[in-house]
Amino acid sequence: MRWQDFKTQYLIRFWAPLPAVIAAGILSTYYFGLTGTFWAVTGEFTRWGGHLAQLFGANPHEWGYFKVIGFEGTPLDRIDGMMIIGMFGGCIAAALWANNIKLRLPQHRIRIFQAVLGGIIAGFGARLAMGCNLAAFFTGIPQFSLHAWFFALATAVGSYFGARFTLLPMFRIPVKLQKVSAASPLTQNPTQARRRFRLGMVIFLLIVIWGMVEITQSPKLGIAMLFGLGFGLLIERAQICFTSAFRDLWITGRTHMAKAIIIGMAVSAVGIFSYVQMGAQPKIMWAGPNAVLGGLLFGFGIVLAGGCETGWMYRAVEGQIHYWWVGVGNIIGATILAYFWDDFAPALATNYDKVNLLDTFGPYGGLLVTYLLLGLAFAAMLWWEKRFFARKNTAQQLSLETSKESL
Repeated sequence: MRWQDFKTQYLIRFWAPLPAVIAAGILSTYYFGLTGTFWAVTGEFTRWGGHLAQLFGANPHEWGYFKVIGFEGTPLDRIDGMMIIGMFGGCIAAALWANNIKLRLPQHRIRIFQAVLGGIIAGFGARLAMGCNLAAFFTGIPQFSLHAWFFALATAVGSYFGARFTLLPMFRIPVKLQKVSAASPLTQNPTQARRRFRLGMVIFLLIVIWGMVEITQSPKLGIAMLFGLGFGLLIERAQICFTSAFRDLWITGRTHMAKAIIIGMAVSAVGIFSYVQMGAQPKIMWAGPNAVLGGLLFGFGIVLAGGCETGWMYRAVEGQIHYWWVGVGNIIGATILAYFWDDFAPALATNYDKVNLLDTFGPYGGLLVTYLLLGLAFAAMLWWEKRFFARKNTAQQLSLETSKESL
């Protein structure tokens, strides 16, 4: 294959969601095996909020939440911090390759309100449940933690109510009609596209070099950065967003992304199982009300904001100002949760068991239960899609018959 064909096919065009999500599941498996931690972002964003709180005289070292998730060092000293730097680098490189960076302002002030409020709710909910969509779907469920199933189901319910809420008249933006004298050009500026592609390659190579150099000093930090680079490329080029998966499910009946995510989790689960059998310790969290309440808030918040943790990251670097506000809201919400954690942690989380399905049902029993649940989730997607479009077709036929009778 010629370079120009490879460049167009794999670096400039968007990638198909299904193979990209499967690749993300495989990457998250090896990331766990090589670093001993899992693919997640809101924990590190919460630490960023703690660092900002320090600037205003707070002492987050004394907060109980940071005693649970850790607060030592800076993002450059932490595996999660280096991974997120790599993710942003991958998102920027991929967006530049495709000439997909352009500053886009929110269409209306109500969108800024949605972004900030939704981001705060989602950030608060994610950390209440001890993880966002990544920590639950791509790591919690494949790592056989029962809390992740509570979170996933609650997120689906919360996203349903979020989707209904955002359809209210208050969120409808008035349409402004403009008179134009000629059609807008559809072609890109070739010179700008070439320049941005080269810049994207420079950023990509710099992250690779940084990661390789870091490996010689601190292997896990370097590996985390390189994996983050891969994660960033995947989410931007395939436009992987859990918000769109849930929102499309309820509003348009489309389940393509949701089904791809389920398949990605299934692929990841078998890899994680292999590592656990070799002695690796999965990340198991409390299966308490915090997972359910956190999932409800998270699902509602991401739909209100218009973006989840992966979605706002790549859209923000593409120049969509709306998602800068979503990110700010996420950090604020997560930091608020960390500050108040000690007040309700015993009642909602820490007094409950950490349930590992592999311990509860045995190694192969836990794997089987996980696949049965994933199979049920996939079947539910098929059922919902069929039901949604059947009802839509029935409604259209009734509308057509009513129109004919009126004539």
